[in-house]
Amino acid sequence: MKTEQVKKEQVKKDKLKPMLFSVLGKYSGKQFVTDVVAGLIVAVIALPLSIALALASGVGPEQGIYTAIIAGFIISFLGGSRVQIAGPTAAFATIVAGIVARNGMDGLILATIIAGIILIVMGILRLGSLIKFIPYTITTGFTSGIAVTIVIGQVKDFLGLTYPAGTENIESIDKIKAIGSNIGTINWQALLVGAVCLAILIVWPFISSKIPGSLIAVVVGILMVELLDMKVNTIGNLYSISNDLPSFHLPEISWSAIRNVAPDGLTIAILAAIESLLSCVVADSMINSHHRSNMELVAQGVGNIGSALFGGIPATGAIARTAANIKNGGRTPIAGMVHAIVLVLVLVVLMPYAAMIPMPAIAAILFMVAYNMCQWRTFVHLCKTAPKADVLVLVITFALTVAFDLVVAIEVGMICACVLFMKRMSDETKISGWKYYDPEEYPDGLDFKDVPRHVRVYEISGPMFFGDADQLSGVSFKDFTKAIVIRMRGVPAIDATAMHSLEQLYERCAANNITLVFSHVNEQPYKTMEKSGFVQKVGKDNFRPHIDDALAWAAEIK
Repeated sequence: MKTEQVKKEQVKKDKLKPMLFSVLGKYSGKQFVTDVVAGLIVAVIALPLSIALALASGVGPEQGIYTAIIAGFIISFLGGSRVQIAGPTAAFATIVAGIVARNGMDGLILATIIAGIILIVMGILRLGSLIKFIPYTITTGFTSGIAVTIVIGQVKDFLGLTYPAGTENIESIDKIKAIGSNIGTINWQALLVGAVCLAILIVWPFISSKIPGSLIAVVVGILMVELLDMKVNTIGNLYSISNDLPSFHLPEISWSAIRNVAPDGLTIAILAAIESLLSCVVADSMINSHHRSNMELVAQGVGNIGSALFGGIPATGAIARTAANIKNGGRTPIAGMVHAIVLVLVLVVLMPYAAMIPMPAIAAILFMVAYNMCQWRTFVHLCKTAPKADVLVLVITFALTVAFDLVVAIEVGMICACVLFMKRMSDETKISGWKYYDPEEYPDGLDFKDVPRHVRVYEISGPMFFGDADQLSGVSFKDFTKAIVIRMRGVPAIDATAMHSLEQLYERCAANNITLVFSHVNEQPYKTMEKSGFVQKVGKDNFRPHIDDALAWAAEIK
């Protein structure tokens, strides 16, 4: 009964129903006021971050606002979390910048639509729980790697460097080379503005938690440049600013275009799923609630498609903004929807003033974003305490994220993790033969089994799969052996390769007129043996429920 109840509860948690529709039944006017206040505060926090992350992604500043508005509203409306705030995040910055550089905005839109479709399918197929199978070392490795790539990408603006026309500046390695080659062009005024803004971002949380430090840093940066007439690049110097509302745009769709950006779409989908569900888990722990992972994936998919079609970039759950929402009293999706609506007003009224924001101020904000997401304490702790194999996966994922991209990092990291897991499982699987003891020498051996001389007993412990299937070749017998008992109470599962090895053992025994007897075969291995015809081949009577029964049966074989 308890198991059935747990299953019902799990189904209830994972149902495809937006959390908004569940909370409205008990919604109160008091909670509405609290949600509105939380939404206003989160919008203020999201404004400079959305602009900064859009610029880091290689697109215009208004496109970051579009993303927070469209994706933020849709994901709150349809999402499986009470408090999730969605929008552009640092995790996507380097990926989006690379896609835009290679395939332009139409390529990014198409890749994001593909990602959205994948996310919707994942949610409908109830794959939300599969995210937990991505090892912690991999998520930590690529998150730290993304943070480093963000820092590398912002050094140019922070120092006010000038690059010659045609300088390769897409991959992290290219950026490091460009910084080294052009370090002599440093703009000391830009460095001063960046340093002051960075100092504000570091110190301000100790002064006030009500007003975001990023907003103060932006205002101070603008005042420094304008009042002191400093020769520092601003957003308006490098980008055209628009306060137009987002408009619908469908890119040119062809089979070749889809094939070209499909890998990017898959990358965006995987990263969006990981980031959003991790954010939901963090939020759950803060409000003692449970999110609906599959509904959240569907919402993320619809939100990303909407964002792409209305001029935005990929979006996902933002842990920092979600935490700010919770700390300011937000407890329902209404807060996230209010945050998006407030940003519409900000876009129309204040967006032209964004042209005055100095680029070093944007770089300083992104430095802090990178620091907050880098998890360096966790990284160091894992390096000190985790098994060497896990540390290897962590370091490889981190290095590949920085040197190449997230796709390569996750692919190689998962392959390494899977290989190491199989190695560990293989090490845990053992096939050991029982030893014979003379009862006269061990008169107190009350627990010893009475095994006839013509019977040999082998016990297998651990899962039987292709990584250790060859261990069955170690099963040996004598000229007088008539029966071999295989005790399998410690085998939870068996795969096709191990099944083939068992068939080879049977053939070897049959050739020497030896009968195989199996003891305590668990459900999955027995069904696999039955489906392959192995049970019929060996004989159903030779499968015994207990070792005593198996030994008694084998003793009768002559």
